[in-house]
Amino acid sequence: MDAGDRPARLTVGVLGSGKVGSALGAALAQAGHRVVAASGVSDNSQRWASERLGLATSRPDEVVAAAQLILLTVPDDSLPDLVNGLATTGADLRGKMLVHTSGAYGLSVLEPAARAGALPLALHPVMTFTGRNDDLNKLTGISYGVTAPDMLRPVAEALVIEMGGEPVWIADADRPLYHAALAQAANHMVTLVAESSDLLQGIGVEHPGRMLGPLLGAALDNVLRLGIAGLTGPVVRGDAGTVRKHVDALILAAPEAADAYVALARLTADRALAAGLLKPEEAERLLDALGGNIWT
Repeated sequence: MDAGDRPARLTVGVLGSGKVGSALGAALAQAGHRVVAASGVSDNSQRWASERLGLATSRPDEVVAAAQLILLTVPDDSLPDLVNGLATTGADLRGKMLVHTSGAYGLSVLEPAARAGALPLALHPVMTFTGRNDDLNKLTGISYGVTAPDMLRPVAEALVIEMGGEPVWIADADRPLYHAALAQAANHMVTLVAESSDLLQGIGVEHPGRMLGPLLGAALDNVLRLGIAGLTGPVVRGDAGTVRKHVDALILAAPEAADAYVALARLTADRALAAGLLKPEEAERLLDALGGNIWT
């Protein structure tokens, strides 16, 4: 990126100095911008503002007044009310960049503020944040789902690159599906692995993480390199009897997990069949094993 393409050094405010806001604020500070104000309600948000940004928290209106770029890093369900509040309480938004980090929302949620003169950007970091000290290091090399008006695309791109990320352009209308894909992969993986760990502990495996780690690492590497062609296991082999044993065991041990297993096994069989990895007659036997009578 040429020096002329870099945004001018900006004063930055963070509305919601939680796990994401404090990490991105620190990343912008490392890039040479100046974080001047932050708001946060919870004890953790106030602590992260102090530890990561070197700031005591302020009122939201003070954050807006002090900054040229304002990060809106609040939970998704709080974002519309926050934007509407900024637009209707008389805050001077003219010429200020309002940057939200929600994956599911695009630019439309910022429309009330844009009508008041704000410059809207959606920059969603594709990473999990836990509040641990390594959150800032996780930002290096990650993708950001970026949605911006045409005139602001160079600015959005520059901000992402300055934070060590890679901008990936997402159409406004595609933001919900984009975010659903990410949540399906990352959030549901955590649930599945936690469930598997509990099942293994329940039969006496003392350290399920040690057992699952190499297997999951190999499976993740396979799918990222090969796609569905990296699939292994009883479904792609057409082992309907084994799949049925799995379902029966789950009904007894963890009935709340059985529905998820059946749904994912059906989806796996559908994808394997479409990819030519599974013969139609094998798929039919699998679907019979996963059929509507499994609860009787």
